Amino acid sequence: MPMSTREMFARLINCEAGGEGLTGMQAVATAIMNRVHVAYGEYLRVCQGNLRFVMEQPYQYTCMMETVGGEYNPQNIWNTPAEAIHFEVADWALAGNKLSDVDDALWYMNPFSPDCPPFFPYNRSGVIFNRIGEHCFYIPTSLYAQT
Repeated sequence: MPMSTREMFARLINCEAGGEGLTGMQAVATAIMNRVHVAYGEYLRVCQGNLRFVMEQPYQYTCMMETVGGEYNPQNIWNTPAEAIHFEVADWALAGNKLSDVDDALWYMNPFSPDCPPFFPYNRSGVIFNRIGEHCFYIPTSLYAQT
C-alpha cells in the first residue's frame, strides 16, 4: 500500500531528526516546507510547490535513499516508522507553522563536528544561518536564484 504524503513526511522527520528533540524536528520540518514554498529557483521549478515532490527529489535526503555509496542504507523512511510526536510535528508544519530560528533555510546538514561549513551545498548556493542541535541550517545565496 502506498504511503500517504503525511506519513512520509512524519517518517522523514523521524529519520532525519528524531534524536534532536522537538525543536530539532520542527527545524527540519521547517526547512523541508521552505522548499515547498520557495518562490524561485530549483525547488520551485522541479517540485512545483508539492511536498511529495520535494521529499522524493533524488539525492536530497539520505533517509529517502535505500542505498548510499553503493551500500544498503538501513536508516531510511521504510525502516523508520513514525510515532505520534512525528505526526504532530508534521501536522504543525503542514498547518503553516515555522520555527523562526530556521528563517528561510532550504538546506540542513549534520557536519559530525562542532563547526558548520560556511556554505552548503558545496556549490555555495546556501550560506550558514544557524545551528540547532546537530544540524546546521543554510539560507539561499544569490547563486540559488540561478538554479
